[in-house]
Amino acid sequence: MTASRKSFGSDNHAGAHDAVLRMIGEANAGHLPAYGADPWTARATGQLRDAFGTSGGIFFVFNGTAANILGLSLLVRPFEAVICAESSHLNVDECGAAERVLGSKLLQVPAPDGKLTPELVASRLSGRGDEHRAQPRAVAIAQVTELGTCYTIRELRDLAEFCQASDLRLYLDGARLANAAAHLGCQLSELAACADVLSFGGTKNGALAAEAVIVMNEELGSEAPFQRKQQMQLASKMRYLAAQFVALLDDELWRRSAGHANAMAARLADGVRSLPGVELRQAVDANAVFAALDASHVRSLQRSWDFHVWDSAENVVRWMTAFDTTEADVDAFVAAVRTVTAAG
Repeated sequence: MTASRKSFGSDNHAGAHDAVLRMIGEANAGHLPAYGADPWTARATGQLRDAFGTSGGIFFVFNGTAANILGLSLLVRPFEAVICAESSHLNVDECGAAERVLGSKLLQVPAPDGKLTPELVASRLSGRGDEHRAQPRAVAIAQVTELGTCYTIRELRDLAEFCQASDLRLYLDGARLANAAAHLGCQLSELAACADVLSFGGTKNGALAAEAVIVMNEELGSEAPFQRKQQMQLASKMRYLAAQFVALLDDELWRRSAGHANAMAARLADGVRSLPGVELRQAVDANAVFAALDASHVRSLQRSWDFHVWDSAENVVRWMTAFDTTEADVDAFVAAVRTVTAAG
């Protein structure tokens, strides 16, 4: 079945990039050792270490929730807590995985733009040393946040310095890290330098069920192979996950794809920002546009277009672009929004 229109529901709705599929095809040749003892895994691991500026461990998993749980499992024990934004994927969209799998409490912080600050983190540090209270130990942030905003390099450094001074470990959910690096015009290593452990998302940027966990603090990596196996994320045919990252890293395909998705979101935002009845709600830093519309306009648009209603109480919608979104796709959608809002 072929969709008649591109979806603005999620970058997860896009297919895999042709370059990724070709590399999987190349990796499919012959018999090779399992569980990561193959040349494709060695190649991708080396490329990721170079890109992130670390000699620590690189661990491939199947999805973003698994990446977050594996990463956090290296940072906390069951009686320790994770401080995160109230809007974070970890808190809202992972079905209590952190609490169920790790046994660790999430200490949520309201963050209107999705970003934590040292001051917000400090507000959750009470009760340290009290055996009746879960002990704050890790801070989990997302880059890009769930609200489509990006931390600046300075904001990341300030947060990292605060965590280090406060005996806290920092985890970075990088499901859309490529979009953040493209937006900031920086290297992946600059973003990773703030974190003890982070993830690098492939699935939202043209890969097929492939994410990487990057250990920056080498003291924390020794347990990762065992945690990954116990968490059911050790792929027997690891070469197929690794080959996807080879494709994304070769000639920085990841950056070109993410930069294109960002540009399409900016085009969409520019196209609707002056329309009557459309209010942009967040900065458009990456590939997400958050806007408030009249409920009747939302319903009218959803008859022909696929997108997510983020907050039904305030009629806030999220429009997302992907590596394969075209200018024509955006312009057609903008025209639809213009028609609906003009009709009143």
